[in-house]
Amino acid sequence: MNSNNQSDKPDINYPCPWTYKVIGYDETLLRRIIAEIITDRPYRITVSHSSKTGKYICLNLITEVSNEDNRVAMYEALRNHPAVKIVL
Repeated sequence: MNSNNQSDKPDINYPCPWTYKVIGYDETLLRRIIAEIITDRPYRITVSHSSKTGKYICLNLITEVSNEDNRVAMYEALRNHPAVKIVL
């Protein structure tokens, strides 16, 4: 069985809610970045985790994605911002 074929992609039924984990160092800045990127739909942010020393914060960003291109574009926009360290 070839594990590199298209059938290995997850079967996602769009539109659907999607959660991104956005990790950085400044919660206020991360919230502002999210607001700048998502201007056309409702979203919700919750704190997922923060380090004991306060060095990083992980936010859950929950929003609806309309299709694969939309989901990936939002991921890339978040990932490419210099203040965002990781997006999962």
